[in-house]
Amino acid sequence: MKEAKVLFIAQEITPYLPESEISRICRYLPQGIQDRGHEIRTFMPKYGSINERRNQLHEVIRLSGMNLIIDDTDHPLIIKVASIQSARMQVYFIDNDDYFQRSADGVAEEAMRPDNDERSIFFVRGVMETVKKLRWTPDIIHCHGWITALAPLYIKKSYSEDPSFRDAKVIYSLYNNDFKVPFDPRFAEKLKLEGIQDSDLPFAEGDSVDPVTLNKLAVQYCDGVIQGSQNINTEITDYVQQLNIPFLGYQDPENYIDAYNDFYSQIIGNE
Repeated sequence: MKEAKVLFIAQEITPYLPESEISRICRYLPQGIQDRGHEIRTFMPKYGSINERRNQLHEVIRLSGMNLIIDDTDHPLIIKVASIQSARMQVYFIDNDDYFQRSADGVAEEAMRPDNDERSIFFVRGVMETVKKLRWTPDIIHCHGWITALAPLYIKKSYSEDPSFRDAKVIYSLYNNDFKVPFDPRFAEKLKLEGIQDSDLPFAEGDSVDPVTLNKLAVQYCDGVIQGSQNINTEITDYVQQLNIPFLGYQDPENYIDAYNDFYSQIIGNE
């Protein structure tokens, strides 16, 4: 693949959170893609369990300061950054006192939050707005984890004419990692932005949105899908096949970076 700009939107990254399948991939995949000659940016939520002093996070004033309106309420967007020195890699953190600064014991507890619907909306929209401020135009946007599942919808509908996103190809990785509390029945109304109609969603206001439904929404607006976990819900993979979306099956941990790199090249070539 010729030199490309790749945006990674990650649910979790080690060493900022404990090691897991997602956190390991989202730590080493960006480094591997960068080592292969590509330009990267990486984002994750600033969960309350992340120690800012130990991990040397600091606020990026020029990127912070705007408010995102969710359910008629203003929520300040705070952007922080830290570096993984051994990888020569920066990580941007999306932060907000209402959604991400409460004490938490880690990812397992995060999955139990009753406001995970709004946290997902805030995180994804925060990434979109920050990338715009960076004046950066990714060729590939690779989303990891359920909290990123709204990114394909927003990119293809609400940000489809924005210079930062209109030509980007979106890839979503499917993992055996789910939230545990169904989203608020008003989720369909909360997530709407300009460009999103009722007909664009596979669920309506009042419907219970579970992980399978949310993953199907992500897949619906993707240019490619990757099976990140060895075992995932077959209902979702059947849906990928039904939509005839380019699909990369599960890859061995020793070889996945080259396989993902080749898949990126395939997706960029799909005009």
